[in-house]
Amino acid sequence: MVRLLGLDPGLRFTGWGVLEAEGNRLRHVADGVIATNGEESVPLRLKALDDALAELLARYVPDEAAVEETYVNRNATATLKLGYARGVALLAPARAGIPVFEYGAKTVKMAVVGTGAADKDQVGQMVRRLLPGAAQKRADAADALAVAICHAHHRSTASVWQARA
Repeated sequence: MVRLLGLDPGLRFTGWGVLEAEGNRLRHVADGVIATNGEESVPLRLKALDDALAELLARYVPDEAAVEETYVNRNATATLKLGYARGVALLAPARAGIPVFEYGAKTVKMAVVGTGAADKDQVGQMVRRLLPGAAQKRADAADALAVAICHAHHRSTASVWQARA
């Protein structure tokens, strides 16, 4: 059994989800959202995010982490701030010695819903179906669990291919 941490980074809200995977069997452990204070400076918000991630890593002790890749939108400033948060989300588990994997939004949606064009409601519904008991207080937490599910599927497939080689 492997414990996986999924992260959906954002400067205002970073979703996180922890699940355990054994082959194709998934079990929900916990999920939530890290919120930063929008009135604080960006460096203080990034520090708050890093501190919260360090606490999550210590509490849940994941074996691997998966982070959603940055979605580039028309607002360059928002994209840049999202990149800052993503950098923290990549660094925190790496600093703890945990392997980090990255997946694009379409890849995550394809793994969870079956289509890369799924909307947030469809992703949330499938996460609830695949992980009964997942609270998903916000869509960010559902997205983070979806990233973890995507990684679980990819690592399961990779292990099958390695066994055949």
